[in-house]
Amino acid sequence: MFKLGLIINPLAGVGGSVALKGSDGTETAHKALELGAEPKAGIRTLQALEVLKGLELEIVTYPAEMGADIAEKSGIPYQVVGNIHSGHTTSADTLKAAKHLEELSVDLILFAGGDGTARNICEVVADHLPVLGVPAGVKIHSGVYAVTPKAAGEIVAMLIKGELVTLGDQEVRDIDEAAFRKGTVRAKYYGELLVPQEHRFLQHVKNGGKESEELVLDDIAADIIEKMDPDILYVIGSGSTVAAVMEQLGLQNTLLGVDLIKDQELIASDCTAQQLLDLTAGQPTELVITLIGGQGHIIGRGNQQLSPELLKRLGKENINVIATKTKLRELEGRPLIVDSGDPDLNHELAGVIKVTTGYHDSVLYRVADY
Repeated sequence: MFKLGLIINPLAGVGGSVALKGSDGTETAHKALELGAEPKAGIRTLQALEVLKGLELEIVTYPAEMGADIAEKSGIPYQVVGNIHSGHTTSADTLKAAKHLEELSVDLILFAGGDGTARNICEVVADHLPVLGVPAGVKIHSGVYAVTPKAAGEIVAMLIKGELVTLGDQEVRDIDEAAFRKGTVRAKYYGELLVPQEHRFLQHVKNGGKESEELVLDDIAADIIEKMDPDILYVIGSGSTVAAVMEQLGLQNTLLGVDLIKDQELIASDCTAQQLLDLTAGQPTELVITLIGGQGHIIGRGNQQLSPELLKRLGKENINVIATKTKLRELEGRPLIVDSGDPDLNHELAGVIKVTTGYHDSVLYRVADY
């Protein structure tokens, strides 16, 4: 029987919806909770485990919110080992759990978190034990994560069924959150982990750096601005491609956050998920977003302020995706990805979507349904 080690960082990604740009450190996580953020790592793990129902496996996990609670909800047989501190868990608990599960000779460690959690796993797990991440963090630059929770479950299911899945080393990277909150992306290499690689489902390491095609960005921005209706609110997503729109408008931009504008005026900066819901309630609203270079995510990486509630309210027809053709070619045919945290919404947004790639120039591009 397949023995699946399970570790959940229950506070992973908790800072995203309240615009804290991350969740590393106890102080940041506590602040996010005080601001009303709701932990989602457990829910996302359950989405992965749903794929595994009916297969021959046993989960080995740590108590309570680190795994046992979700294992119980999944209906999959499980055993609980170890112990955790009372109150909120810390990175020390993740380190201890990873080492313990390795000593128990599990077949694979499935963990939910972000880049900080991947760093913890990398610190203690030897390179002979496969691991796979369920994406639950605000920032995910590491290549050890599946593209969505469901995709993580699909990869594990392939292993349990005995299908041929290549194992290979993937980089663990993390950024300086303090610099990130000031608008600077500074990623650092921390090592590699052995990861099952099914390329439809495995996330690629994020491409760093700013888009250099300034003229193309200017054309994209001009097209978006020309079509803006003065009576519509526009939610402006994160990233350098979208920043070109704000630059042409002469407005202050939150490079790694979400802003709100109307009639080419700034209404609110660096909004939280709740602020966006409140400010757009009852108002015609559209969204302008781009994709993460090399990965293809348009929802669910660095923009958790765009809640499922907001996206459902907007509808697919009011989501404006912008990207250069160079950025799309870098995906090498891989689809765009929506990882909203709501599987039904992900399905609704799947199919094809129009991507503005220049002035009066656009293409249709596929959005994955996983």
